[in-house]
Amino acid sequence: MSTLPPIERYQPLQGIVLYRLPMRVFPSGFVAYAYVLLGFDSPILIDTGSGFGDSTQDLLDGLEALRCEYGEALRPTDIKRILITHGHVDHMGGLADMLKATGGAAVGIHPLDRRVLTNYEERVVVATKNLSIYLERAGLSPERLAQMLDMYSFSKQHVRSVGVDFMLEEGQPLEALHFYHVPGHCSGQVAIRIGDTLLSADHILPRTSPHLAAESITHYTGVGHYRESLDKIERLPGIALTLGGHEEAITDVYERIAQLRQRLDLKAQRILDIIRSAQKPLTISEISKRLYQDKHGFDVLLALQEAGAHVEYLYDRGYLAIANLEEVQQKPNPALLYSVL
Repeated sequence: MSTLPPIERYQPLQGIVLYRLPMRVFPSGFVAYAYVLLGFDSPILIDTGSGFGDSTQDLLDGLEALRCEYGEALRPTDIKRILITHGHVDHMGGLADMLKATGGAAVGIHPLDRRVLTNYEERVVVATKNLSIYLERAGLSPERLAQMLDMYSFSKQHVRSVGVDFMLEEGQPLEALHFYHVPGHCSGQVAIRIGDTLLSADHILPRTSPHLAAESITHYTGVGHYRESLDKIERLPGIALTLGGHEEAITDVYERIAQLRQRLDLKAQRILDIIRSAQKPLTISEISKRLYQDKHGFDVLLALQEAGAHVEYLYDRGYLAIANLEEVQQKPNPALLYSVL
């Protein structure tokens, strides 16, 4: 069994205490963080883990540790509001469990991710259909496509729809919490500012460049939206500490944004070089294999989505062209072949 990181305590504003609670959100031991805010009208929980494996128990144990080890007079039923930073399973899959534990806290999320909570089953069907079309155009065989769709659906089967009570809208603060819509990694992702502290969710992480998928799969995702969201956070002055949904704290978010932007530029250039060096048009699947070598299992699907997000960005901005237009005209959904303009 993997060892969890320690609970961390911060004070982003006078009278406000912020706790960072670790959870193992997938069987691999992958860790995500929930946040508890004290000092408001009532305690606020931000994100709920995946609800998969040990995730919910880790979160409940963390809440119990705040009472027993940190001296906070806090029980789950004291939490009256749950904020979801974005509609990915490792951040919202445990919401139903936590609604039960809290006795029915009010739930807030950005409007663009609202349907992920309220119409979850519909959302999975539609997203799976979009992914299927995307993978077919990426050049996967029917057998390989079926394998990828099975992997995609595996971690989503335990989640069920829940109600939403209020929206997390940019320009509409909740007490001292200020929300910023930062799509790219997820359509309705928000970053939350409390004083000089930013909860960046998965938008900005200290070591990992957040996963991006093509907007043809899900609206408001992709490289273009992600770049715009980086610009938005960069324009916020005075951020001293950034805490993400994974990994350690960031003490210079502006430097990290510059690094992430540079990585995006390098990846775009690598894709152009890969296609040029092949001396023939390539599918997204062929580009992905060259861009992300030695990937296995679920990571292959992530690589296909990521490569496609960058290909989409380059195509939309006129760096790439589709080389098999006649086939596209004649067949229902052929694999797309990309060449450099």
